[in-house]
Parts: sequence; C-alpha cells; structure tokens
Amino acid sequence: MLDRAIVEFDKIVKNLFHKPISKRNHPDEFIVEADLSEAEKAHIIGLMRVNHCGEICAQALYQGQALTARDQAHREAFDHAAYEEIEHLAWTEHRIKELGGKTSVLNPLFYAGSLAIGIGAGVLGDKWSLGFLEETEKQVESHLTEHLDKIPEHDNKSRAVLEQMREDEIRHAHMAHDSGAADLPAPIKNIMKITSKVMTSLSYKI
Repeated sequence: MLDRAIVEFDKIVKNLFHKPISKRNHPDEFIVEADLSEAEKAHIIGLMRVNHCGEICAQALYQGQALTARDQAHREAFDHAAYEEIEHLAWTEHRIKELGGKTSVLNPLFYAGSLAIGIGAGVLGDKWSLGFLEETEKQVESHLTEHLDKIPEHDNKSRAVLEQMREDEIRHAHMAHDSGAADLPAPIKNIMKITSKVMTSLSYKI
C-alpha cells in the first residue's frame, strides 16, 4: 500500500509541476504561426488555458477512477486515457507559452476536486465510473467544438491542436461506451455541465 501511495503521489506532482512530454508530434509542429493581434493572442491564451485546465482535471479524474476500478481491464483503460491526456497537456501548455501566456494558477484546486470526483465515481462501480468517463468526454468534445468556432479563422496552429484533441476525446468516449458504461441520470449530467462552466469561466481569466 505504501508503494502504491508513493506512485500515486508521484503522479500528482508530475501532473501539476513537471513539464508534460508528448511522444506524438505536436499537431501544429509544422504549421506556420499566423499574424495575430495582441487581443487575439490574449483570447487564444485564455481558451488554451481552459483546455489545459480541463486536461489537468482529466488526469485527476482518471487517476481516481483507476484507483477504485474493480476490473483490471477497466483500470488499464483509465490509465491509457490518462496517458493520452498527458499529451494534450503538453500540446496546450506549449501553445500557451508560445503565445506568451501562463497556465491557470487554480490547477491544483481543480485537480484535488477532480481526484475526489474520480474516486467517488469509482466507488459506485465500474459501469458508473465508465459512464462518468463517457459523459465527461462527450462534454469535452462539445467544449472543443465551441472553441474551434471561437478561435480566429487564420490561427491554424491552435486549430490543429484542438482538432486532434477532439478526435482523441471522441475515441475515449467510444472506448468507455464499448466497455459497458452506464447512462448517467440527467441531473448528474446537468451538475457536470454546471461544474464545467465554473471551471472554464475561472481558468479563462486566471
């Protein structure tokens, strides 16, 4: 148990304070930077900060779900999804810094809350935990689609990052569904949307 606790604590430290690394090429690696105004840069930084914070939350959520998963295959599914979210962290953080911005100072707070939610979802059972994962990914997909409409049309670098992230999130949702995810009650889905709205509103600014 002590070894497991050390490993999990190490995950928290790495997710919050270490520079994330992507084994895949960054989606925007070979795309030329657009001529962006300062106002456009500030807006894009805000949107990317929201996405980065969302990926921080996803790391914590999957960590909590993997900790409490009953089935080894489900635990591995959560770990795999978390691995790809680390790449999303790397892409969004790089884009933020590339434009001269900073990640959200609220990341540790949101991480703690998401870790608790992940553990709680896992305690309810694997099918509900998978249902929570599926609904989360669906909401993130919708969220990314909105951001694709909000970024400047000529910002092809940010667009490439968001499009690849959306593709990965859709795949994660399908994985959860195919693994036996339960359909969450409407009130739970609405609470998730409200919580997400609070996170996005705050992380866009700070």
